[in-house]
Amino acid sequence: GKKSIRQKAVDELKHYYHGFHLLWTDTKVAARMVWRLLHGQVLTRRERRRLLRTCADLFRLVPFLVFVIVPFMEFLLPVFLKLFPEMLPSTFETESKREEKLKKKLNAKLELAKFLRETIAEMAKRNKADTG
Repeated sequence: GKKSIRQKAVDELKHYYHGFHLLWTDTKVAARMVWRLLHGQVLTRRERRRLLRTCADLFRLVPFLVFVIVPFMEFLLPVFLKLFPEMLPSTFETESKREEKLKKKLNAKLELAKFLRETIAEMAKRNKADTG
């Protein structure tokens, strides 16, 4: 069914609360990783990617906080998100945005696989023609 304005506002507040909570958790984990790096330990590839994502999220948070702090500027947030879709930190992504990104990645991988398959088939034809 259709949600009331109050329910939509509550849902948005929950979304932002959970986003900030996840960002805080990621920041704590990233701080531990930086501490380990400073003490000479080596990070795994997964930890390195998480550290880079968290740092990028913290840099994206600065312009996002302007929308949260300045009164009534949150009404302009959808306009800026349309202009700059990567402005929000990754912890604030909705499920639909996440699915959309996964679909784009999958389509790109399928196109690459199709290209490679066609290239291999063409190379096989050439080799067959050369040997025959």
